[in-house]
Amino acid sequence: MKRFLPLIVLALGALYLASTLREPTDKAGYNLTDFGRVPVLVGGRIKPLDTVARTSILSIRGSQYIATPDGKSITPDAWLADVLFNPAKADTYKIFLIENHEVVDLLKLNLEDGDGKKRFSYEQLRPQLPELERQARMVDSVEEPLRTPFQKQVMSVQQRVITYMQLKASVQVPDAPDFLAELVAFDKALPAGIEAVRAKQANQPHSEEAVTVMRQMADRFSYIESVGNLRTVPPDAGDTNAHNWRTAGGALIDSFGVGRVNKTVLAYALLGHAWRAGDVKTFNQVVDELHDQLAKRYPDAMKKSDVESRFNSAAPFYSSMTLYVIAFLLAVFSWLKWPDTLQKSAFWLLALAFVATTAGILTRMWLESRPPVTNLYSSALGVGWGAVFLCVILERVYKNAVGAVAGGMIGFATLLIAHHLSIGGDTLEMMRAVLDSNFWLATHVVVITIGYSATFLAGFLAIVYVVRGVFTKSLDKATADALYRMVYGIVCFATLFSLIGTVLGGIWADQSWGRFWGWDPKENGALIIVIWNAIILHARWGGMVKARGMMAMAVFGNIVTSWSWFGTNMLGVGLHSYGFMEAAFYWLIGFVISQLLIIAIAAIPQDKWKSSSSEAAVT
Repeated sequence: MKRFLPLIVLALGALYLASTLREPTDKAGYNLTDFGRVPVLVGGRIKPLDTVARTSILSIRGSQYIATPDGKSITPDAWLADVLFNPAKADTYKIFLIENHEVVDLLKLNLEDGDGKKRFSYEQLRPQLPELERQARMVDSVEEPLRTPFQKQVMSVQQRVITYMQLKASVQVPDAPDFLAELVAFDKALPAGIEAVRAKQANQPHSEEAVTVMRQMADRFSYIESVGNLRTVPPDAGDTNAHNWRTAGGALIDSFGVGRVNKTVLAYALLGHAWRAGDVKTFNQVVDELHDQLAKRYPDAMKKSDVESRFNSAAPFYSSMTLYVIAFLLAVFSWLKWPDTLQKSAFWLLALAFVATTAGILTRMWLESRPPVTNLYSSALGVGWGAVFLCVILERVYKNAVGAVAGGMIGFATLLIAHHLSIGGDTLEMMRAVLDSNFWLATHVVVITIGYSATFLAGFLAIVYVVRGVFTKSLDKATADALYRMVYGIVCFATLFSLIGTVLGGIWADQSWGRFWGWDPKENGALIIVIWNAIILHARWGGMVKARGMMAMAVFGNIVTSWSWFGTNMLGVGLHSYGFMEAAFYWLIGFVISQLLIIAIAAIPQDKWKSSSSEAAVT
């Protein structure tokens, strides 16, 4: 039985991944899966409603879990349907994340009334929204680096409210009791109304009542045109620009010119009517019609929209996080019990998680039609992928579970970082840097990312060496020698790729900005990584350090790389500056402190290490 354990673990892991590919079903019968696949244009990109739902709730709530007031869990697509079509109901969901108690007091909220004492509903926020807006206007004049935690939270909550209100006004007037009936009545009154308006403009006899109705409707449509952010109406037939999508408000205003209400706007209104009335059959029928009509006109966009929706639902990166943790634990336990069996189990699970991560990255590349690393989020994926790839090779060669421990640890950590970066919004948007070139993204960015991956891997292998050597007796001579060779080889690899990547970046900068080197913080950070890795190699070749010293230096490489990767982005200066987050700053400081502590532990005299009594090669 024990010898089959690796295969059983692999099979269970594969079954777990396969289960994530199942399409979720709604108990009430609504085809929310196809609803989530309907594409819209937002932020210059055609994306499925499912992506809109997930990124919006993630930025508002901080997670994709949503519960109704009666405790029932609902999907992001169901939540979006409520926001778009039944906003009075959606207003009662406690989704607005407020973590600052001063802001809670400002909004006259009671912590006990919040979900987890930090999430509140729009209905709870509504009475104090004017005060929130007033405070936000005052904070807006303060430079971002100078803002207090209270002021930063005010701006965050204000942005979450704006995002929510934009969604509410994207397909209908939020306060309309029955927008479909309103549009049908407007459609009937439109010919007479247009005639009355034209007659008034020509100073001819006209119906003042019809003119008033038209003016009132124009005001209502202008509201959703100015507030709503989803472009739900595709370009008119014959329009060759596939990005000329309009908002529902814009299309309704155009009704005054064409004399009829846009069919897509009417379809969304019918969808909303069916959703509120619980008419499952009509809802599913309209969803199918919307999907089929767009598929005929934009087959490529619809294909990508379908795949992106499935990709969102499968969530391969979250699944990989789970597998990385299990692989890490199996590898650690292999040092205590069943070394061969658990090491093999950890290796196959690590390889499976790596395959799932690779599939996710390839899917993103296909959706974007871009190389793998285009922004800070995808750089986290890339750094983790590169490090785990090297760990799989190391584990295959050395078969001592060290590669599985490091791979599980780095894979999980980088995907966790990616998750927190995704809270900022759509992760498939292009990077903010002005340099937009698939060639250089595929060369400089990929190579420098591999350099980051290798430097981090060397540092984490060194941590394994120090922790096992100081706190356990498991660092025998063979393991210590293997770790020493691994770190040395990985540092050589990291030096090469960091150097080539830095030079390629200079050539790219020369072509784009007219200079090879500008002492930009990001450029300096990349150069420091090259120099630090070169110092490690010089110290080793010159006999200035032995195994223990090189491990401590490799751990310091984690600090150098994390600073270049994240720290330089937080300075707010330079052409590469992007992705500042207050939370990331404190996490970075915490990470640096942890690495300094490990270096201090490595400095403990050798005879104090637990492994010193097991003939370890600790020097």
